[in-house]
Amino acid sequence: MSRQTKTFLMQRFREVGIQPATRHGQNFLIDLNLQQLIVDSAHLSSQDVVLEVGTGTGALTALMAQRAGAVVTVEIDGHLFELASELLLDFENVTMLKQDALKNKNNFDPRVMDAIGTELAKEPGRRLKLVANLPYNIATPVLSNLLSSEHLPHTMVATIQKELADRIVAAPWSKDYGALSAWLQCQADTEVVRVMAPTVFWPAPKVESAIVRIVVATERRARVPDLCYFHKFVKTLFIHRRKYLRANVVAAMKGFLSKQEVDQELAKMDFQPDTRTEQLDVSTLLRLTELFRARVPEWTLR
Repeated sequence: MSRQTKTFLMQRFREVGIQPATRHGQNFLIDLNLQQLIVDSAHLSSQDVVLEVGTGTGALTALMAQRAGAVVTVEIDGHLFELASELLLDFENVTMLKQDALKNKNNFDPRVMDAIGTELAKEPGRRLKLVANLPYNIATPVLSNLLSSEHLPHTMVATIQKELADRIVAAPWSKDYGALSAWLQCQADTEVVRVMAPTVFWPAPKVESAIVRIVVATERRARVPDLCYFHKFVKTLFIHRRKYLRANVVAAMKGFLSKQEVDQELAKMDFQPDTRTEQLDVSTLLRLTELFRARVPEWTLR
């Protein structure tokens, strides 16, 4: 099996006359130890169906296929799809899709979900895991949307921009804490496995990257009465994260509640006048969301 090093990639790309496409965020991981760390961090077994977004040349796919029950891998670039097809030809448990993984910024393409569903249904007890070297430009919607999809992942392990990794694991009051932090942490354990220098990729990106591991905590997720409402409400509150909480809630509830009515609800949680959205932990955001969901259940329908 070929080893994805810088020398190998440069030679292979010259042979077929192509260059990495910046519009697709193509930065190939050339550190073999880190490729192995990604796979090891996912703790793959024969009961796992892996979703990989960004097949690349298929190097990571091949490593995962040796451990997982099945791999569904998605590649938008036709040239890379052909390269990976050669490498993965002998892996009968790999399903390759040549397309965009996302239908739009809020949803996966149905064909991706159908392929995952087919593999999950083949054996009882199978579970979904996302394992991928994600293109920076789609990392947020991929990680965020998979938690709202019809096939809930057990684990997500991905290489992403370090700035995004910092947001995922951020705590209240920190500069990186926001809606994405709350959305992921309300239903999963999040951690940064490793920070990576630009030099471990070819071409080298201009920023640091990180491997993150996100493991869904089923009981914690079940304590969120309405995930859709919570997701939208928190995203709205954090549009202006440095503003006072009251101003953000008043703006969110415009057309549904007056300022006085908002104040009545906020008084139930004893917030101070100078409370800011960025200081609220996940449990407080959940209580706040439920307060307004009880008062304005139709809010997400506008």
